[in-house]
Amino acid sequence: MNAQPSQRSHVDPFRVMQILGQTDEKSLVLCVGQPSSGAPTPVIRRVQQALIDAPLGYTPTLGTDELRATIADWHNATYGVTTRPENVVITTGSSGGFVALFLAALDHGDTIAMSRPGYPAYRNTLQALGAQIVDLPCGPDTRFQPTARMLAELETVPKAVIVTSPDNPSGTIIDPDELRAIAEWCDANGCLLISDEIYHGITYGRTCATARSYSDQAVVVGSLSKFFCMTGWRLGWLIVPDHLVEPLENLQANLALCPPAVSQVGAVEAFSEEARQELAQRVEHYAAARDVLLEKLPFTRFAPPDGGFYLYIDISEYTDDSEQWCRDLLRETGVAVAPGVDFDPIDGHRYIRISFCVDVDVIEQACQRITEFLRAR
Repeated sequence: MNAQPSQRSHVDPFRVMQILGQTDEKSLVLCVGQPSSGAPTPVIRRVQQALIDAPLGYTPTLGTDELRATIADWHNATYGVTTRPENVVITTGSSGGFVALFLAALDHGDTIAMSRPGYPAYRNTLQALGAQIVDLPCGPDTRFQPTARMLAELETVPKAVIVTSPDNPSGTIIDPDELRAIAEWCDANGCLLISDEIYHGITYGRTCATARSYSDQAVVVGSLSKFFCMTGWRLGWLIVPDHLVEPLENLQANLALCPPAVSQVGAVEAFSEEARQELAQRVEHYAAARDVLLEKLPFTRFAPPDGGFYLYIDISEYTDDSEQWCRDLLRETGVAVAPGVDFDPIDGHRYIRISFCVDVDVIEQACQRITEFLRAR
């Protein structure tokens, strides 16, 4: 008998990646959250020099002292909090950070509450690790964000709660007072608050609060991929309470040895004033694309995104099978969008997600093609 895959490997596919694999150079790709621009200029300069000057061997498991201090300083200056470099853990992308964090904080069978819809990799990774997921059904009435009341109404207290703001897939930002209430509930009930803040910096007329403003026991997850436009550099970070630092160090030493050295060298410059000015211009670009999308897209059932670069749309008046609808759209028009079933296994068949971190002319073409697609049906 041939060896069989493990039961833990039986997770749902990431359907958006399957759709992406069916695109070609003529497609209008609005299905993935990858900025169309690359790393800021100062990052490139720093890395070019480092490739000449430095051996770029293994770094400390928790990341270089320089980058940990840089992120702590940036976090303190941005949010008015007190973060020590010792509590910053550099990870191989925020995805690697989530895996290490889940292993460090959760045991097999532990429960973790998360909003539905939500980022599919949370759910799939947690299921593979044997955690039990408690859904917090969120919709237009809460702007796709969880509330402290939802947590208080749970039959049992979960081991952890995940909050994402700006949200993926909806782009909504949680109200600071609600985030405070959630943090206070978690502290009062011995529940770990995990705040996914990887889209911070990309906002449209609103500001984001960090969970660390309300609890020094909260975990913040950050990334160089979104605001900093460094997706392929595979670098993220965690800001964690003291009791999780050593477990994360031990786990990372065995899982990955250390984060990528060359990425850490460049990442220090991503927080420079020159880089931030360059990145602010890119946010203006996303805002322009967002405005065009909201004006020209032939849909009305959505919550306008406060941040990030996604729009989560109810298309139930056109279909009850969003995955097939997305495949038909790609085949007939060349426009690739993400099916809602990736983000919500219960109600996602009624939704799609559109990413607008692309050129404005791509958004305009896509809106025209989608409009013609709907007319033809």
